[in-house]
Amino acid sequence: MNNLINDFPYDGVITVNRVILKPEFTVDDLQERVALLCENVKTYHSDTGFVGGFVALNSGDISNEGSTIGQPVSSELKDREALIITFWNSLQEHEASHRSETFQPLFLQVLELCENGNEEIAYDMLWSGKAYSAEDAKAARLAKQLAA
Repeated sequence: MNNLINDFPYDGVITVNRVILKPEFTVDDLQERVALLCENVKTYHSDTGFVGGFVALNSGDISNEGSTIGQPVSSELKDREALIITFWNSLQEHEASHRSETFQPLFLQVLELCENGNEEIAYDMLWSGKAYSAEDAKAARLAKQLAA
């Protein structure tokens, strides 16, 4: 089930960049540069393997219910750490996008912001899915109760 990004193929590739902003840059700097980069990818690579993507900013909140490393109350990387996540038909198509002449200058501008350099890791999709509707959730709970 692949509903996170419409039309993402079952054997597609997800790439994750982790950006930690240098102290002299702001989230606005990041948003501006990443927006230009993402627009470029959509324009020049939507028909050569790019399926979709998103950028997420560290909110500073930590789930104490989902963490097993103690009970921290906030992340020190609040508003300094972002994930740039993209979805591709294949790693080969992703790699070709990075070699394009229009992409490289914009990519280098994003890297100027990064305290941590850059390591982009590729992942294979194992599962994705969206929440049930309220009606379907009720039916699923009822089915679980009946099976127990």
